[in-house]
Amino acid sequence: MESILGWVYIGIKVLLLFGASIFVHEYGHYWMARRRGLKIEGFSLGFGPKIFSWTRDGVEWSLRWIPAGGFVKLPQMITSEAIEGKGSHEIPPASPFSRILVAVAGPAMNILFAVLIASVIWFIGLPVLVNPPVIGRVDPQSPEGRAGILAGDRIVAVAGHPVKSWQDINLEVFTALTNIVPVTFQRAGRDFTVSLPAKRSETLGLKWLDLEPQEKPVVGMVKPDMPAARAGLRLGDKFISFDGVYVLNQEHLTELIRKGEGRPCEVVIERDGKKQTVTITPVYEPTEKRGMIGIGFAGGHYEVQRPGPTPLAQFREVLRLMGKTFTALSHSKETGVSAKDMSGPVGILGKLAVDVKTDYRLALNFMVMLNINLALLNLLPLPVLDGGHILMALYEIVTRRRVGVRFQEYATTAFAVLLISFMLYVTFYDVRRAPIFRELLRQNTVVETPAQAPAATPAPTRP
Repeated sequence: MESILGWVYIGIKVLLLFGASIFVHEYGHYWMARRRGLKIEGFSLGFGPKIFSWTRDGVEWSLRWIPAGGFVKLPQMITSEAIEGKGSHEIPPASPFSRILVAVAGPAMNILFAVLIASVIWFIGLPVLVNPPVIGRVDPQSPEGRAGILAGDRIVAVAGHPVKSWQDINLEVFTALTNIVPVTFQRAGRDFTVSLPAKRSETLGLKWLDLEPQEKPVVGMVKPDMPAARAGLRLGDKFISFDGVYVLNQEHLTELIRKGEGRPCEVVIERDGKKQTVTITPVYEPTEKRGMIGIGFAGGHYEVQRPGPTPLAQFREVLRLMGKTFTALSHSKETGVSAKDMSGPVGILGKLAVDVKTDYRLALNFMVMLNINLALLNLLPLPVLDGGHILMALYEIVTRRRVGVRFQEYATTAFAVLLISFMLYVTFYDVRRAPIFRELLRQNTVVETPAQAPAATPAPTRP
C-alpha cells in the first residue's frame, strides 16, 4: 500500500509541474488579452473532453483529459476549431499590434518562469551525476584494444568537443555526422587521438562507443542479516577494492564477490571522503546461484553542486542541447536521429517522473529546459503556434492588408491537424520506450550533500 501511495505521490507532483508550465504560458496570453480588451471565451488546461469546468465573468475555465497543452479561446484571434471547438466569429479581429502582444506574452511567461526556477536552482544547488569519463576494462582483441586504448585512460574530447562526463560523450557520439568518431584520450598527462567506430543500438537506433566506463560502485541498499550489513556497510559507501583487487565497475565487483564466496575478503571502501577497510565473507544465494553480500547498487550517484550553475549557464546549456538536437535531426541520415527519437507529452512526463523520484532539484532543472523549449517552439512561424499569429499580424502591418479570414482558418486548422498527427507519432514511440522509463524508475540513486548523509531508494539488484 505504501508503494502504491508513493507512485501516486510521484504522479501528482509530475502533473503539477508539467501543468504549471502550461498554465504560465496560457496565463500570459490571458493576462495580455485582458490588458488589450480582447474578448475571452475560455481558458483550458489540456485538450479533448472536459473533466470539469466552471464559468466566471463570461470565461469558461476547464480541465481536460489530454495533458498535452492548453489554450485560451480568443475569437478575435484566428484559432483552430480542431483544437478549441467553435467560437464566435461576429466580433471583428483585434488590431495586429494587440495580436502580436497577446501571442508573445505566452512564450515570455515561460522564459520568466524558467528564469525564476533557474534562480532557485542557483541558490539551493543542483545534484550532478558523478561519472568521470575514465575507461574501465578493454578487450585487447577489440578494435579499441588494438588501437592501444587501456583501462584508466580518460576521454577529454569527442569529435573535437571537450567532454567531462559519459553523458557528454554519448551526446557527442549521438550527434556525430560520421560513424568513425575521433576520440581524444589522456594518459599520464599526454593527449592522443584515436578514430573509433561507433556502434548503433538496435533498440534506440542511436550510436554509441563500445567502451566500458570505470566507476566506483556505490551502495544504494543494504539487505538486513547479510554479510554487508554485518560488516557495517552503509548507503553511499563506494567500493575501492575487493579481496585485494581494484574494482573497475559494478560487473567487475559482482565477479569478485562470486569468486570470494565462502572466505573472508578484505574490502576497501570510501565513506565521507575517507577510506576504510572491512572484512566481508560472501555467502551462497540459492535463488541467484552465486556468492552475494546483500547490497543493491545505486543506479546513479549524485553530488550536490552548491551554489548551483547560474541562470545564464543553465540557459546556455539548454540552448547548446537544442542546437545539437536540431543539427542531428537535420542530418538524420548521418546521425540516425529522427523525429521518432523526439519526446511528446508521454516522454516528458516519464522524464519528469524519473527526476522527481531521484531529487526534486533535478526535476526543477528539467523544468528550466522544458519552459525554454515551450517558449522557442511556440515562436516558430506556423499558423497554429504563437509565431504564426505574429507572422500574419506583421504581414498585415507591412502590407496594410488583412489576410483572408477563411485562409487563416483553413491554414490554422490544417497545421493543427498536422501538429496533432505529429504528437500521436512521437507518442507512439514514447510508449514503445516505456520499459526504459520503467527500469529507470526502479533504479535507486544516491544523492550526497555537504550537510547530510546519502539518501537512497530500494533497488532489486543484490550482488
